[in-house]
Amino acid sequence: MAPEPAAKRVFVLGATGTIGRAATRALVERGHDVVCLVRPGADMTDLQGADLQRAELRRGQAADPASLKRDGLRGERFDAVLSCLASRTGAPDDAWAIDFQAHADALDAAKEAGAEQFVLLSAICVQKPRLAFQRAKLAFEEKLMASGIDWSIVRPTAYFKSLSGQLERLKRGKPFLLFGDGRLTACKPISDRDLGAFMADCLTDPQKRRRILPIGGPGPAITPREQGERLFRLMGRAPKFASVPPGMMTVIAGGLSVLGTIVPPLKAKAELARIGHYYATESMLVWDAAAGRYDAEATPETGSDTLFDFYEKLVAGEAEAGLGAHKVF
Repeated sequence: MAPEPAAKRVFVLGATGTIGRAATRALVERGHDVVCLVRPGADMTDLQGADLQRAELRRGQAADPASLKRDGLRGERFDAVLSCLASRTGAPDDAWAIDFQAHADALDAAKEAGAEQFVLLSAICVQKPRLAFQRAKLAFEEKLMASGIDWSIVRPTAYFKSLSGQLERLKRGKPFLLFGDGRLTACKPISDRDLGAFMADCLTDPQKRRRILPIGGPGPAITPREQGERLFRLMGRAPKFASVPPGMMTVIAGGLSVLGTIVPPLKAKAELARIGHYYATESMLVWDAAAGRYDAEATPETGSDTLFDFYEKLVAGEAEAGLGAHKVF
């Protein structure tokens, strides 16, 4: 059998997000011919720098099937699609429109364009689906696996940016907020760069094809309390914590659900409260269903970037969290 060519023509969705930018950068560095569909008006200055001049940017709407074909694929042939597209809020309507339907439309369009491979950024939290966005992601995962083309479903653990939202609070002298005692959950955080590289490698690594791939950064697993303790240490201050009962999010969600029968927009806010409760009580690690527990040792690792190294740069002003929609506190 002839060796598979290293370079592919790749269509990228979700390139405006931090993971999408990192994945695009990794694709270009590996010599692939990359076309990114970016929404009109999006600031893509950092994707037009010297190291990314070979990535072609096309303006269009990923959630609009007509725009996807007309402005994005343009009737051309592509070898693969790599998607980092995700709903911004996780609210039910948003989740089903983006996490499922936009991806389903992209899959159909990609097959028409001759694509034989699809690399999907999913989430490790779909292992225990209780929320609308998790069910939407799983619905597309199932559609992708049944599509007949090669696929790789990447389920990362927590991102650095999602674990960096409290630094500004601490700078203002406020305590680090914990759910419970801060030891209820743990994760193996992964950097944008390491995740982008992992996704790009799915295109050429046969071992990553037709597989669901949970992935974290270098271990060990870290709890929220350990995150807070490290930030205070880097700031040269004694740790100061405030505890929030996880059940409070359930109470809020229940109240908003009831009010949502009168004021419909509050239903979406109720889902956001449920999302908050989920992340307050569930670890972002591989779930061992047989043992009924999360397993840090079974959670694969990649890359070399660590959350605590990132924290050091954040405190020193040498990095930015880039929170955007991920900001919680």
